[in-house]
Amino acid sequence: MMLDDRSQTVRVACVQTCSGRDVDQNISYTSRQIIEAVDNGAQFVLTPEVTNLMEENNQALRARVGRQGDDKAVAAFSALAKKLHIYLLIGSLGLHDDAGEKLVNRSVLFLPDGSIAATYDKIHMFDVDLGGGETYRESANYAAGDKAMVVDLPFGKLGLSICYDVRFAHLYRTLAKAGAQMIAVPAAFTKVSGQAHWHVLLRARAIETGCFILAPGQAGLHENGRETYGHSLIISPWGEVLAEGGETTDIIYADIELAQVEEARGKIPALQHDRAFSL
Repeated sequence: MMLDDRSQTVRVACVQTCSGRDVDQNISYTSRQIIEAVDNGAQFVLTPEVTNLMEENNQALRARVGRQGDDKAVAAFSALAKKLHIYLLIGSLGLHDDAGEKLVNRSVLFLPDGSIAATYDKIHMFDVDLGGGETYRESANYAAGDKAMVVDLPFGKLGLSICYDVRFAHLYRTLAKAGAQMIAVPAAFTKVSGQAHWHVLLRARAIETGCFILAPGQAGLHENGRETYGHSLIISPWGEVLAEGGETTDIIYADIELAQVEEARGKIPALQHDRAFSL
């Protein structure tokens, strides 16, 4: 399913999963969702954060994931992208880094031949106290990335981000100024923070960058007791919600036209209006 005309419409699907502690089961279920999305015409499919494993215990994480070159989820999704001949963003996978010393929370973008076009390691770690005993320390398990990423695909330029990154507007402005027309925001938003902030943050990122926002989310009560918000979103550069998921496993679709990016930026050219200032 080759796309080489940037004026054409691209059918995008965001699959919404409820990952557990069994990597094989997570791969199997997500693969079925991806196949269903392609059966419904999707040309570019995205999955949520931690697609391969929802686990907070560091020892269990280390035992169940591999390096990018030998991880079973990477191999499975590479083969699936090739079989279906699609562009596939696995929103993130828990992986060992190349040295095998640290874990990374990594987006992996596959091309229709199964090769990896780009990876992105989550920059901002979710270390928060939400109240009511709900505390998260992502940095206890994962090393933060330090490099932003924009990928030039045949149908447009894609900026990569993951979940908590969405609260750092300067990252998204940087991606847009580097040419991004679409920005992926795969997530595992908690239900508490999702109800309060998910829609507002994602619509704001779309409006201020003039980009399509593609945000597949984890949804439901997970095996480790964590509850995630769902409500995967595809948002236009004008801030319009084109598709939204519910609070259980789901697939959402939208036909996006990248000409809308320049149209939105032409109406409000905020990216051109940045000025230096002092405080």
